[in-house]
Amino acid sequence: MNKSRFLQGKRIAPTPITKETSVVQLIENNFQAYNAARLREGAQLFAERMLADDVTVGLTLTGALTPAGLGISAIIPLIEAGFVDWIITTGANLYHDTHFGLGLSMHRGSHQISDVVLREEGVVRIYDIFFDYEVLLSTDAFFREIIRAEEFQREMSTAEFHYLCGKYVAERERVMGLRNQSLLAAAYHHGVPLYTSSPGDSSIGMNVAAMELQGGKLRINPSADVNETAAIVLTAKRGGGKSAIFICGGGSPKNFALQTEPQIQEVLGIEEKGHDLFLQITDARPDTGGLSGATPSEAVSWGKIDPDQLPGTVVCYVDSTVALPLITAYAFAKREPRKLKRLYDRREEMMNLLKSEYAKSERR
Repeated sequence: MNKSRFLQGKRIAPTPITKETSVVQLIENNFQAYNAARLREGAQLFAERMLADDVTVGLTLTGALTPAGLGISAIIPLIEAGFVDWIITTGANLYHDTHFGLGLSMHRGSHQISDVVLREEGVVRIYDIFFDYEVLLSTDAFFREIIRAEEFQREMSTAEFHYLCGKYVAERERVMGLRNQSLLAAAYHHGVPLYTSSPGDSSIGMNVAAMELQGGKLRINPSADVNETAAIVLTAKRGGGKSAIFICGGGSPKNFALQTEPQIQEVLGIEEKGHDLFLQITDARPDTGGLSGATPSEAVSWGKIDPDQLPGTVVCYVDSTVALPLITAYAFAKREPRKLKRLYDRREEMMNLLKSEYAKSERR
């Protein structure tokens, strides 16, 4: 019997889940439809295509992921395995990440506890995560102390700033006998550039501002970030490879990663086509007009996504704290570690490429 072309998909006949079911079996055999299917497609896209040796992977992070332990459980392992080459995140994620690198504790709690009571007891709440108010004060004091160092008294990109911060957090980990607790330290060790799209919008930025009142000379240059991130993408493409973006959440880090292509094409006038692979985990709807929910097809109209690569895009509507651990576990089961690209060490080389192509542009 001739069947419709729309009935060529794999038959839904899942294997029953047992105590022997692995993460790979669970995702491939039991995530059959709806957002479970999108999560399956996303995990397969990441492991099978994004982690090819010639693909440069950018990760964006929004939402309070590091306080929930995702830095330790998922992001640091991805960095160490060479599965993430550069990162854009909120400053808050890096600030709360530093708590772990300093040996400060975060605790499971309940979102139903009175915030008035918590305030009276000196406990800070991030939904169902609790920590002592002194954790904030200790982390603030740490950043103010290191920012006083001479090497910080200049203008720099957020990648440079976070690299220097990571060096100090890594040393604190070493002295305290801690290991693999801080994303900042892991990025420093593995040459992964860390960018923040809104450097003033976090407690780290607040402490930088405080030190400026005391005569500090540190200046964060957002233009350097715009050009450096564009240079990373251009270098990936000009080297015969591909550019992949893995988005956890949305917001400003998402746009900052995707605007690299309009910066290259629209502003600098360099011939390019857009990112090749796109995976987004989000809980935002597209119909409200917000960037967090904008689809890959909409991004094509901006030149952010290569229109020929739309089959290489997946959007999964699920909480990042659910999806990221599953995708990480799936990737480790399916892929061997990749050679580290150490893009932080190559910033000057990549910027020289961007400058040389811009010099030929008619937009100058």
